[in-house]
Amino acid sequence: MPHVTAITNPDANTNLIIVMGVSGSGKSSLAKALADHYGYEYLDGDDFHSQESRDRMAKGLPLTDAMRLPWVIRMRDYFRNAARNHQHSTLAFSGLKRAHRDELRKAGLKTIFLFLHSDKDTIQTRVNKRAGHFMAPSLVDSQFESLEDPSHETDVYTIDVNAPLDQVLALAIHVVDRELHHQMDALLA
Repeated sequence: MPHVTAITNPDANTNLIIVMGVSGSGKSSLAKALADHYGYEYLDGDDFHSQESRDRMAKGLPLTDAMRLPWVIRMRDYFRNAARNHQHSTLAFSGLKRAHRDELRKAGLKTIFLFLHSDKDTIQTRVNKRAGHFMAPSLVDSQFESLEDPSHETDVYTIDVNAPLDQVLALAIHVVDRELHHQMDALLA
């Protein structure tokens, strides 16, 4: 049976593009580029982490689900407020757990997830080359182990990130334009 796609909260007035994937997949770069392209507010899920969580990851220790939940709740509450203010946003967010993705769906925005996917070796190489990020490169394995495959969720679109950023961006814009921005046109046709 083919994967049927849709967006979450299609009747909402405020858009949320969530760029998700393991650390090193290019979430921040793509979410920033999409925010620039659409004139949306850019947010990074890392900015919602407590200092305790940041310190833990810097030591190479993965977060527990109990440590992740308050982080996700802070984001959900932020986006509920953004919906009241009609602030369209992009979010770079690991989204490793289905329960966490579901919490963001509860924010009530018209939401689409772009799942940036690649093999572990490619991601590890990227993370090893990255400078100035608080997450230790040794956590790539735990990111892949924690990832609950989102590919069968109806509002998730998988994008292979082995191509250069400009090609990944072009594909992401195509998906967002088709699924999020032209949704009303499709309903009226």
